[in-house]
Amino acid sequence: MDLVALGKRVQALRVERGLSLQALADRSSVSPSMLSSVERGEKASTVVVLDRIANGLGVRLSRLIEDPETQRMVLRRAGEQDIVHEPGGWLRTILTPVIPGVNFEWIAVMLPPGCEPGTYGPWAAGSHEFIAVSEGVLTMTVDGREINLAAGDSLYLAADLPHAYANRTGEICRYHVAALIMRPRGTGTTAVSN
Repeated sequence: MDLVALGKRVQALRVERGLSLQALADRSSVSPSMLSSVERGEKASTVVVLDRIANGLGVRLSRLIEDPETQRMVLRRAGEQDIVHEPGGWLRTILTPVIPGVNFEWIAVMLPPGCEPGTYGPWAAGSHEFIAVSEGVLTMTVDGREINLAAGDSLYLAADLPHAYANRTGEICRYHVAALIMRPRGTGTTAVSN
């Protein structure tokens, strides 16, 4: 196994989720120093440690050890999607695989009634997000401006602005985010990822 490539995959998944080393350590029960060594490709981890890291990232172990660079096509069946259960009951399904060098993300989100995940700091300049609501009402706050999106509505935003997602109704809200993210997220982020 190429330890450097493995480390890059772990780091890419961690950054994609907006997690610090300490946050991933807390989620995976793996020390920050071990995680750092894995990301730098300096340590060969046991399968148990890699499985803990995968669980902390909300992915299957196979996602860490497969080499996506050798694949020209990546098929992800419904049962293989990465589902992230967030505090407050909201749910993110990451529909796109992590492929080095590809900054595109497609995420399905379910916000329960009254859920406000928080405000996200800006991504790097050149980042873009497209939001499409399929059910309920999503309240977006973009650079201080509030916009309500109902089922069937969509919004484009330059993602280098602070923005927030909220469901202030008594019904479930479902939406998709398609994003071209140029990394890194700026300072002032109060939530982990959309």
